[in-house]
Amino acid sequence: MSSQPTSAKSTPWRRAVPLLLLALCLLLSPRPAAAAETIVVTAVGLADPQAEIYQRDKGMMIDDLRRDAQRQAIEKAVGVYVESSTLVENYLLIEDRVLSKSSGLIKQILNQTTPQLRDDGLMHMEITAEVFISDVREALESLGRESRLSLLKERGNPTISVAIVVRDAQRGGDAAMENSSIAENILKEHFVEFGYRVWSEDYTKLLQREAGAAASGRRVADFSVIGEARFRQTSVTLKASGLTLNKHALTSWTVKGIDNHTGEEIYFNNKVPKNTSWADEEQALEDIGRLIGKEFSKDFFESQLMKPSRLYQIQLTGLPDYDTAQLFQEEFIGLRNILNAELINFESGGLTQMEVEVSGSGGSGFLQIVNNTILKPLNAKLDGNKLKLASAHGNVIRIAVEGGQEPGGLQQALLSSPPAGLATASPARIAALVQDPQILAQLVRMNPALAAIVSAAAGKTP
Repeated sequence: MSSQPTSAKSTPWRRAVPLLLLALCLLLSPRPAAAAETIVVTAVGLADPQAEIYQRDKGMMIDDLRRDAQRQAIEKAVGVYVESSTLVENYLLIEDRVLSKSSGLIKQILNQTTPQLRDDGLMHMEITAEVFISDVREALESLGRESRLSLLKERGNPTISVAIVVRDAQRGGDAAMENSSIAENILKEHFVEFGYRVWSEDYTKLLQREAGAAASGRRVADFSVIGEARFRQTSVTLKASGLTLNKHALTSWTVKGIDNHTGEEIYFNNKVPKNTSWADEEQALEDIGRLIGKEFSKDFFESQLMKPSRLYQIQLTGLPDYDTAQLFQEEFIGLRNILNAELINFESGGLTQMEVEVSGSGGSGFLQIVNNTILKPLNAKLDGNKLKLASAHGNVIRIAVEGGQEPGGLQQALLSSPPAGLATASPARIAALVQDPQILAQLVRMNPALAAIVSAAAGKTP
């Protein structure tokens, strides 16, 4: 039997079937999940080559060294959400829930140095790892309610200061700009609706001018919103009545948001509106406040406040040579609060610049981080007040370094003692890592609170 010819009416349908099937497959196919948030962390792994177990198997030491480096990378990521002192106090809990899963929380190892035995008696290995920071937070939030509330950092709501200035043709282009309380109050109401606190811009500027304001415990506003509006007054005469109406036309306005802790302009915009005018200036200024308020959502400030890290520049003065600068860079990398550190400029006896990425939102509290988690541990290692906080302006911190009278003495002091970061590690990590009595004695010198660990390691009662 010969086949029947295909009718003209059925042809479009047959052509459409593959397209319909393709569309159906696209609709039913699983959609790719949103990419997990990651951060890049540099960390140092340590191992004690004198440990008895390594005398039988050197390969195990390399494995443990790499494992310790990965756990330190995760520990730094945990430090984004947990205060350093709280992490140490609750180390066993966090280790069980988070640190023990380090291999699954690391997306990839970007760089790994060759293991090296240093003058301090420890094997060192540095890694740079990409860590799933969102997974770290989920792991922390899986803790019980009471544990979570005691662990996670109290971020609080951001504080914001506001300043809106206006200028129009009658005031003249060279005239001083005037603050508009009307526009500022409308904008403040906008932020208060978010649950935020509004601080005086004049007070914020005063604290920024005063030296040592942060050290005295007073805080500037987290953010400042600054705007400027320009008006042009025009007159329109109605033909029918002869009445003259004054109009206030908005010619342009600018707005910027500033992170007062770092000086970074986190938002800036210029607008030139068309056909926008008001019958009186007060109404115009009210609308200006509303227009600027629309530029800032609640999520905008919270995302800035919840940044996992911030960049700072640490300037060291008085370093004698480049090798010593590199040793300080390694010391910084070993500290829990510093996610990354890069030596960007060096000058013998002059200004050495280090760019550091610090976990958390920073702010005026960063000076406390510098003092408590950088200067104190390093000064304890150097057995004296060799590092002093000289100044702090925005995201630039200057530290004066005393090189000492003996040539090479500072470098030798850095090389011969264990990393400062190890002396501030949790007792559990130190007990598991270090068995050499001489290294333990050095750690106790740097941190007397570790004496109990030495006593336990020697079989004594703490």
